[in-house]
Amino acid sequence: MDDGRSARILVVGAGAVGGWFGSRLLAAGRDVTFLVRPGRADALARDGLRVATRDGVETFAGVRTVVAGEGGFGGATGAGDSDGDSDSDSDFDVVLLAVKGCALEAAMRDLEGFVGPATTIVPLLNGLRHLELLAGRFGDSRVVGGLCVVAAQLDDDGTVRLLAPGSSLSYGELDGSVTERIRMLDAGLQTGSPGVRARLSEHIRADLWAKWVFLASGGVLTTLVGGPVGEIVAAPGGVDTALAVIAECAAVSTAAGFPPQAKALENLRATLTEPGSAFTTSLYRDLVQGRRLEHEAIVGDLVARAGALDVPVPLLTAAYARLGLAAAARA
Repeated sequence: MDDGRSARILVVGAGAVGGWFGSRLLAAGRDVTFLVRPGRADALARDGLRVATRDGVETFAGVRTVVAGEGGFGGATGAGDSDGDSDSDSDFDVVLLAVKGCALEAAMRDLEGFVGPATTIVPLLNGLRHLELLAGRFGDSRVVGGLCVVAAQLDDDGTVRLLAPGSSLSYGELDGSVTERIRMLDAGLQTGSPGVRARLSEHIRADLWAKWVFLASGGVLTTLVGGPVGEIVAAPGGVDTALAVIAECAAVSTAAGFPPQAKALENLRATLTEPGSAFTTSLYRDLVQGRRLEHEAIVGDLVARAGALDVPVPLLTAAYARLGLAAAARA
């Protein structure tokens, strides 16, 4: 791509995350296509991409889509050889991967027809395991680090609803270098939207670990004890359990070479021990609502890394067992 602002961007998924960030790119005039499931493609064709904020509902009509195979991600229409010709009309300059970890394998199968030699894949998944899987499938050179922060949900009628103002995208080369392609990517993702802060990071691995510690700590606490933070800390031993979970997650990150910053730990402890707080996590909500669980990426991989680093994590292991049982029961 000659200019990051003219890049062809494929957003994989048009749910809460992909729909929100994709809408901001559309609003900025970017060339955006969504890779979605058949039902979502039909809804977008019929109703457009609807985004609700506190300022009202914005509708994007005529959204371009490519369709995943029947039953979900797995066999996109028009998929071909991932090592195909770089001049192919199916190759995209940027792939913004906005699916949950439990949908990653199927999404990668769908992506094979749209990733060319010069494609940059920007995953917005939780944890770090997806980086290894994507590099193994498409090559190290095509994958950069990425993460997002947004409070959004997909309503039953297909509207992407922003639950709290403000969101952010961070991305960077995994080795911390500032290359020409990452500069072009940065130009392409700078939308000018007041609701999105886009940031080129020179320490994206540390950023990913910091987010993982936060997500895993909250996810383990709320799913293991079973409730929002306010109820947990009001129960006997609740505060001690919260602090012990945080300590386990921080210990794994530290052993991996990415010790959490003192301020980040302070904020995390405050969040997970706040009296009366209604705070829960997506992992907890998925558990109680019977949805597919992202426990392998958020908890399971952290437990595995802890074992490899010889870091004891009894609370994480217990939560992983509970989540594994729940996942098996609904498989």
